Amino acid sequence: MPPFPRLDLRVAGFALVLMVVGSLGAAAHPASPPQAVTPDARLIEETVERAEGLPNLRTLIVSHNGTALAEQAFKGAGLARSTNIKSASKTIMSALVGIAIERGVLLGVGQPVASILERSVPADADPRVRQITIGHLLSMQAGLERTSGRNYGAWISSGNWVRDALSRPFVDEPGGRMLYSTGSTHLLSAALTTASKRSTLELARDWIGEPLEITVAPWTRDPQGIYLGGNEMALSPRALHRFGELYRQGGTIDGRRVVSESWIRESWTPRTSSPFTGDRYGYGWFIRDMRGHTAYYAWGFGGQMLYVIPSLGLTVTITSDPTEPSREDNYIGQLHALVADGIVPALLAKPDDTTGSIGQDDKRTPMP
Repeated sequence: MPPFPRLDLRVAGFALVLMVVGSLGAAAHPASPPQAVTPDARLIEETVERAEGLPNLRTLIVSHNGTALAEQAFKGAGLARSTNIKSASKTIMSALVGIAIERGVLLGVGQPVASILERSVPADADPRVRQITIGHLLSMQAGLERTSGRNYGAWISSGNWVRDALSRPFVDEPGGRMLYSTGSTHLLSAALTTASKRSTLELARDWIGEPLEITVAPWTRDPQGIYLGGNEMALSPRALHRFGELYRQGGTIDGRRVVSESWIRESWTPRTSSPFTGDRYGYGWFIRDMRGHTAYYAWGFGGQMLYVIPSLGLTVTITSDPTEPSREDNYIGQLHALVADGIVPALLAKPDDTTGSIGQDDKRTPMP
């Protein structure tokens, strides 16, 4: 992959931001170009020092309109070394689905997943299984019992992860409340594999790895050989950051179109909200406000984070010890605060503004 400073500086004016108004289904609109500001180097330096003091944090990359403000690795970690990004993989899966729709491999977010995975639908399945769409899986609104959390171990111990996910009882209607489940994202991986007749690894390398010039290593597969959708993907911090830059720039990288601008709008349109944090959720992206600016973020177990704030031209990548849950000692709250109260103010014209800030005392329970 190219060194980080090669990030395209010319495309900041094309960044997108979701202006959330009205209901959860409000549409996303293009953002105005980020205002020209001189980043506060002192605040950035102080934030790096704060990051170094967090025992679980391993790497921090901050860029403003494509220019690196900080690239730090701690405790023996490496910026170019692959790491397990855990559930941040779900955000990568969302991009693959969007590209598949653009290429005609999938018909659209309204396509029933059962029409693709017919052979995996149990004969005695609840009829509502056939109402579950690609969009429901992307937004975690399938209605099926979760395979994450306490159910994860039993799910991956089953002989057929796809069939097991489709066999789960309904605890809500398709399109209902958010039920965060890796099984839903794995169904997307299975749908991509079936529809394209190519593995999810091949698609990720071809559609994302090659144009971004990043390495996508093989990761966990289910008993049928389908790559796990939504967990265990390994990317280097620099590779994950470059993916974030792709979205900040409206789907282009180095002048090359990779993801459609319309898909980013769809992905950043809130469709539900997390019962654990209250944050909004689109297609593979969480959404929250930080000091009056909308932040879109990917979140993986332990604190594997990617933040994109288009209105500020800001991309932040954080990786952490993947073996320690981010709920311990409100670690996820500390990471949000690192961005909202450290990095964002360094890019604000009025640094005294505290609208939308979250602090260390944010005690809301994070996503398991």
